[in-house]
Amino acid sequence: MATHRTAHLVAALRRRIVDGEIVPGEKLPSENELIAAHGVSRTVVREAVTRLQAEGLVRTRRGAGSFALTPPADPSAAWPARPVRTLADRRALLELRTGLESEAAALAATRRTAADLVAMRDALARFDDAAGAPAAALEQDFAFHRAVADAAGNPFVLDLVDALGPAMITMPRHRLSATDPSGSSDMVGGPGCSAVGLEHAAILAEIAAGDALAASAAMRTHLVGSRRRLDLDEE
Repeated sequence: MATHRTAHLVAALRRRIVDGEIVPGEKLPSENELIAAHGVSRTVVREAVTRLQAEGLVRTRRGAGSFALTPPADPSAAWPARPVRTLADRRALLELRTGLESEAAALAATRRTAADLVAMRDALARFDDAAGAPAAALEQDFAFHRAVADAAGNPFVLDLVDALGPAMITMPRHRLSATDPSGSSDMVGGPGCSAVGLEHAAILAEIAAGDALAASAAMRTHLVGSRRRLDLDEE
């Protein structure tokens, strides 16, 4: 019976996360709230959260609670066939992105149009305005990277970025907190937006200047920084 109740609670929470009812970065209901709402034991709630962690849908921070993550890409989609769930998966995805998006930034520097620059600037401005709204910041983070891919003028590059979708944007636990213990101030929806925002601004500046090598280097620096911030999850 407990196994059935756990599966039922996992399905209910998974549906709320995937459907966007609980958005990335939002805290899940507390154990007591879930116990009262679903009529289950504390053990069932903890087992359900553990299963959602294994699926890459939830990140738990001791003393702070459990937070929704960006739902992994649909494994039934044509590509990517492998869902992004674990920390190792996210590192591997960043390696792919570093090669793909560094070249996209270089191409964008030589091919961008005025409309492309407007799209990048708009995404950057909306990202900076997303203080206190993790889901909105994540959406605009992806929008900026998609705008760079679009400006590259290669439909296959854009297709790959679209296939990855917002799930390609990492959500380290430090981006779910009001305080970043690393001191890097890299958080979604808070003062830490400045770290990612400044890196995006550097990419945009080099693309606008038409400097392909510098644009590629700025994108690589940004994604290496993303890897460093992701690695803080192990500390």
